[in-house]
Formats: sequence, C-alpha cells, structure tokens
Amino acid sequence: MATQTIQPVKGTRDFYPDLMAFRTWLYDKVRVVSRRFGYEEYEAPMLERLELYAAKSGEELVKEQSYVFADRGGDEITLRPELTPSLARMIAQRQGELVLPVRWFSFGPFWRYERPQRGRSREFFQWNIDLLGAETPAADGEIVSISAEFFRTLGLSSSEVAIHVNSRRLMERKLDEIGVDPARRVEFLHLIDRRDRLSPDKWREWARDLGLAQAQLDRLEALLADHDLWQESDELRQVFDTAQAFGVRDYLVYDAGIVRGLDYYTGVVFEGHDREDFFRALFGGGRYDNLVGDVGGDRLSGVGFAMGDVIVELLLERLGKLPDLRPTPSDVLVILFDEELYGPTVALASRLRAAGINAEQVLEAGRLGKQLRYADRKGIPYVAILGPDELAAGHIVLKNMSTGEQEAYTEKALIEHMQSREFVP
Repeated sequence: MATQTIQPVKGTRDFYPDLMAFRTWLYDKVRVVSRRFGYEEYEAPMLERLELYAAKSGEELVKEQSYVFADRGGDEITLRPELTPSLARMIAQRQGELVLPVRWFSFGPFWRYERPQRGRSREFFQWNIDLLGAETPAADGEIVSISAEFFRTLGLSSSEVAIHVNSRRLMERKLDEIGVDPARRVEFLHLIDRRDRLSPDKWREWARDLGLAQAQLDRLEALLADHDLWQESDELRQVFDTAQAFGVRDYLVYDAGIVRGLDYYTGVVFEGHDREDFFRALFGGGRYDNLVGDVGGDRLSGVGFAMGDVIVELLLERLGKLPDLRPTPSDVLVILFDEELYGPTVALASRLRAAGINAEQVLEAGRLGKQLRYADRKGIPYVAILGPDELAAGHIVLKNMSTGEQEAYTEKALIEHMQSREFVP
C-alpha cells in the first residue's frame, strides 16, 4: 500500500523552480525601482511580540488573522502579519543614530490566518517601502509616485491600473462638518472603508445603526461621490503636483472612499486598483505620524505602502503580461560524448564558469539525442559538444537550441561569443 503524500499547510505555496523564477524576477523589479529612488534594503524578524501589533494594527488583524502562540517563556509571539510596526520598532531603537529622512524597503514573507481566496493566501511575500522623518506632503507624493513607477516598470499603463488617493485628515474634517462625534471618527472611517464590500442597502442600514440621520447620510454619500473634493486639501494638492513632476500623474485618481482600515494611518492614504475593478486592492498604504512614538520612540512621521506578490502575479496573468521566464540558470549544457572524455568535458565546463558563463555538465554519457532533449526540456539555450574529433582539432561545436544552428569555435572564440549573448533571466 502506497504511503499517502503529505500535503502542504493550507494557504501556503510550494515554490517549484518555475514559480520561484517569477518570485525572483518580481523581487529584482522591486529592488531596481526601490534603489532607483535611493531606498536602502532592510529586514526585520519573522517573529514578533504580539503587543507590537495590539495597540495600533486593529482588532481584526490581531485577534482573527495573526498566527499567535506562547513561547516556552510564556510570551505571546506571532508570525509577522505586516511589517510597518516592526519598522517603527527598529527606527525607535536607533532613532538617535539614523540620518533623516530614512528611506528603507524590504521584500519578505508574512502570514495571516484568513480564508484563502483569489489574490490572497495565508503565507505571502510582500514589498514594503517607507519614508520616515519628512513632514511635507512631498514625501507622500514620492511614495505614491514610486508605486506608479513600479507599475510602469512591470509594463502596466495608466489605462490598466490606477492609484486611488485620499486624506484621512480631509475625511475627518468632513465628518465633523456632517456632525459626527469626534470620539467616534474611527467607527465612521471603518464604515467608509467597507462601503464597497456591502450592498448599498446593507451599508446604509449600518450607517443608520451607527446613529446617522437621513440628512447626515445623504451628505456622507454626496461627499463620497465628489471627485473634486481633493482640491480642498493642501496635502492632496501637493501629492498630485509631486506626481505630475515625476511624470506619473496619469496613474492617480481621487477617491473619497479610500480611508484604509488600519488604525495607525493619520493623513494621506492610497490604494492601487486595476481599472476593470476585477481585483480588490493591489496594494495599500498611507501616512502614519504616531507609530514610532507608540512603540517607544520619539514622534517621527512616516509614509509607506505594502504590495503582495500573489495579486501582482494574478494581475499580470489576467492582462497577458506575465514574463516568459527560464527557471534554469544554465546558459549552456556541456555534452558528455563518452566516458573517456569526462575529464576534458569537466575541465571545459569549469573554464566556461570561470569566464562568467553558467555551464551545466552532463554527468553520465549517453545517446546524443537524449542529452539534446534534456537541454530542450530544461530551456537551456546552448549545447557545447566536445567529441574526439573536436578535441583533436582544438574546436568545440556550439548548438543553438532555438534555431538548430551549430558552429565550431576555438575555446577562446566560444567564450567571447557566449559572453556577448544576452540571456533571458
């Protein structure tokens, strides 16, 4: 009786080489764009104390979505569900040593216990990028513009994706004008945040349950439909002006319904969306002015966003823009003609590697056709053949697997030819 294969944990993914190739490609894009704007890479622990999130990340994230356990010392520990609190803790620990403003980014794994669905898994990789120590809305504009530049780097145009921008300060002022008790602002921000997840009738019923009179509800719906409301906000005008200067203004739209659910946001907030609204938010972020102080440091304003890998891959797939990646790193397969040529073949492969060429060698002699089929199935673009005749003549035959063409080279000429080629990653 065959042993049943043990399945992976629900909501996690096995990264076989083809899937790992995409993750690596995406990470490379993240690094290129982040570094282009002068951001330094960092990393935080995968495990954090639960108390780090309890104060500011919101009750739903802490009580329902975090993987929490007690360690042997009795402390409540969680697999990190997000990175911004860890970032704030790290900044607070060395606040007096850091050169401001701080521009940092990271790309790593996170865990949330929620129902796996399209675009969401329990284990995911996420890009986090933050700018701390700059009060000016130009910092918000820079971060928003980085997200637009990343879309552009992926080949996504402003007709395919958009960044929806709003200000919690603006919305709090408007809620005050409607007559909402300032002590209950968070409740009504959550109401606005969940508007797209409920039917209009259910949403209005919730609003009335919170105590809104019909006239107040009418005013709230009117301001949520006002596409020019952003012009009443100095900080939003500067965000849009900054995006214009960066050349990405066409990616931005004003959306009064964007307030973000996390309780630590204090100013500008934003989300990425596909223009067809096929997916929920592609990413989200905003300004947090109090988080560093809340974890023990001095008050230090910050702004940033987080973008997960799963939703980006699904979006590129839907738009037909997934990159054609080659999982194997091998540029050339060095054929083993027969066992007597094992030594010269290994030596050739070693010299190719020393010249900066990724060379894979056949370990056991066999039919040439079988070795060529192996190279073809692996997607290795070239095959180098060193047989007795080639060895005697001082030549190596190089076969192009995509065209079928082959040509004899001296080793020096072969290396120069290979070094001049541009290989698909």
